[in-house]
Amino acid sequence: MNRLTKLLGTAALTLATTTAFAADPDLLVFDWSGFEEDGFFVKYAEKHGSGPTYAFFGEEEEAFQKLRSGFKADVAHPCSQSIEKWAQADLIEPWDISKIPSYATLAETYRSDPTFVRDGEVYFIPTDLGMTGIAYNADKVTPEQVTSLEIFLDPEMAGRISLPDNVEDAYALAYLATGTSDWTKATEEDFKKASDWLRKAHANARAYWADGAELAQLMATGEVLVSWAWNETPVQMVGDGYNIGFEREAKEGSSAWFCGYVNLKDGPGSEDKAHEFVESWLSQETADYIVNEWGYGHSNTTAMGSFDEETLTGVGLNQISAPQLEQLPMDIALREMMIKEFERIKAGF
Repeated sequence: MNRLTKLLGTAALTLATTTAFAADPDLLVFDWSGFEEDGFFVKYAEKHGSGPTYAFFGEEEEAFQKLRSGFKADVAHPCSQSIEKWAQADLIEPWDISKIPSYATLAETYRSDPTFVRDGEVYFIPTDLGMTGIAYNADKVTPEQVTSLEIFLDPEMAGRISLPDNVEDAYALAYLATGTSDWTKATEEDFKKASDWLRKAHANARAYWADGAELAQLMATGEVLVSWAWNETPVQMVGDGYNIGFEREAKEGSSAWFCGYVNLKDGPGSEDKAHEFVESWLSQETADYIVNEWGYGHSNTTAMGSFDEETLTGVGLNQISAPQLEQLPMDIALREMMIKEFERIKAGF
């Protein structure tokens, strides 16, 4: 079974969102589909004989609403922009860092961010990071065509582009395209310009993708030629023999994001196993797997220091000279406006 075949199988799991896939009954992880692969928890499985049980979500707002409505799990895997909202909703509780020694390998910026660390207690442990840029079918689209994000508005691309069904990535694209590369400083006028641009891109879109597997299928069939994509998709498709390019240096820029694990309040399973799971995630073994197989970065700075520049460039994690919008925690009111407007745009309004 090649990598793309595995991914397409994973895509089917998203149809069963929040259905639990059984393994260790003492730990339920609420996660993005795909992260149940064995390479993410090698040490945990070595100790306990299997990986945790997983339930899946397709988008963070969906995960938030399910947890608010009473769905119970032990740990969850949101990205940085969600932490303030989840904390205010009283969904998460602190980690016991004494049980996660590899936490010390995280960059100081992660360990001191007031959104993640409150009154000396750690509520969010970053684990994985990646880039969002232009993925394109290099048999049909030239590098010159992807030097600007305006390709998403190109009439010649009508019905041949795909956008992420993810408010943060979609608005990262729209903000960059309209001249904002730091959304922590975005004004309501910036938001309006970005929304107007995104509405135009929506008119050109063939489909919205929910995860890398769905996008890989759209691009493998030739249905979609250009997409705003996580770097996992081109890395994995190239590995399967597809001629897919990835452009992070369009003149307007590209985006970077990071996600991690939170300790859900009143989880039904084992607290000790929740901590062991995160410790396993922060290991060199997981870093090797996520970089080489997925093309994502890892929060363990010691582990990331073991990769040479050629490897990082090959998976799209190298330094770039173009603007880069960091998907940092933002004003909650602005994010709520983005969520509501994005749903309107997708509905055609």
